[in-house]
Amino acid sequence: MLAAFDDAVADGVDLISFSIGGVLPAQYFEDAAAIGSFHAMKGGVLTSAAAGNSGLENGRVTNVAPWILSVAASSTDRRLVDRLVLGNGKTIVGASINNFPELKDAPFVLPINGSCEAESLAVAGRLYKGKILLCAFSGNGSGPATVGAAGAVIVTDRPDIAFSLPLPAVMVSQHQFTRIMAYFNRTRNPVGTILASESAFDSQAPIVASFSSPGPNMITPSILKPDLSAPGIDILAAWSPLSPVSGRSVAYSIDSGTSMACPHATGAAAYVKSFHPDWSPAMIMSALITTATPMNSSRNRGGGELTYGAGQLNPVRARDPGLVYDAREGDYVRMLCAQGYNSTQLRLVTDSDGAEPCRGGRRGSAADLNYPTMAVRAAPGKNFSSHFPRTVTNVGVPGSVYVAKVVSSRPELVRVAVSPRRLVFSQLRQRLSFTVTVSGVLGGADEFVSAAVVWSDGDRHVRSPVIVHTVDV
Repeated sequence: MLAAFDDAVADGVDLISFSIGGVLPAQYFEDAAAIGSFHAMKGGVLTSAAAGNSGLENGRVTNVAPWILSVAASSTDRRLVDRLVLGNGKTIVGASINNFPELKDAPFVLPINGSCEAESLAVAGRLYKGKILLCAFSGNGSGPATVGAAGAVIVTDRPDIAFSLPLPAVMVSQHQFTRIMAYFNRTRNPVGTILASESAFDSQAPIVASFSSPGPNMITPSILKPDLSAPGIDILAAWSPLSPVSGRSVAYSIDSGTSMACPHATGAAAYVKSFHPDWSPAMIMSALITTATPMNSSRNRGGGELTYGAGQLNPVRARDPGLVYDAREGDYVRMLCAQGYNSTQLRLVTDSDGAEPCRGGRRGSAADLNYPTMAVRAAPGKNFSSHFPRTVTNVGVPGSVYVAKVVSSRPELVRVAVSPRRLVFSQLRQRLSFTVTVSGVLGGADEFVSAAVVWSDGDRHVRSPVIVHTVDV
């Protein structure tokens, strides 16, 4: 990986799209992605990376280095659905990528030992030929296909994703499967019809994917990760014919993952860079983060910004953000020193090329890094107060005045103060500073409060999310 990063930078690329992520984040000096992307950043190249697909546990977001754009996956307003029509006329709407002909009135069968794995089904394989198997556990359909089943109904813990399967099949939630079993158990000759997949409009989108790895950031808690969300569910893209999908060679396929979301963000970053070729990686990241469209926390699983970052990617707004938060190599080095890295650990990340070693131990705080977002991990029931010094660069119009507005989902619990609240710019690339103070108390465990500092000149709105939480990991 390190060689690939260095070769890409040497080749003169503008951006690196890194659709690779681990199960857990690692300290930066032990993380090839963090080290390689640091060297890319020094060369003026931004790395956009997948946030990870371990979405059910807090703190699993990966690629969390502040010089990497960490991208969560979210839905689009197009869903791929499949319908199972029971013999009593009731319809179950599930998900799958099924372009097989309609499978009509095939008998339901519950496998003898409840498993649809190929080894288990092989014991009584002849009993399943031409039937629809009811699979109570997740699977990829290969077992039923191996024994000649006509179709399958498969329980999934990720009902928001459509999978490609090797036979007519519908993936359903546990609740839906319980309804199907109720029909199966009280019907003498239960049958079902599996229709071909079709697209449906999803008015609830965007919603963060069930698999998308959430924060908080385990390595640098004051830096919100993931940074933002991009389309990552049921994405149609070119596919190598050398990599079969459900046993078939295809030129295009549909896939889901933060590895699908990451290239969308990379493309948006390239779009921004095409307008501003001299911007640093941090400036491009800032433009994308501060112009993201806020997502509705009530529609998403708990965690708010800890799951989807600043919100949904908005490339058109990002090309003219008004203000940006910039950071360079020295800023990141100071953050690493403040985080407690010693000179040896720092050298593993930076190669110590032009970087002053961490002398005198910690100085300042990692929260001092000039980042577009702010995160506070509070202890339940205890008062907290955190300070975030920030500097913005004017990239909008020469003479402009920005006024800060504070938005909070629970202002009675979390107070956000900005000083000063008015910034007057006289020229482009002028830099002005301010401080955000976040204070209050959260009563219980696993709570979160979403807030934001929004700078506006009347036309542009520069939004910096603030998340306060008591999430334990």
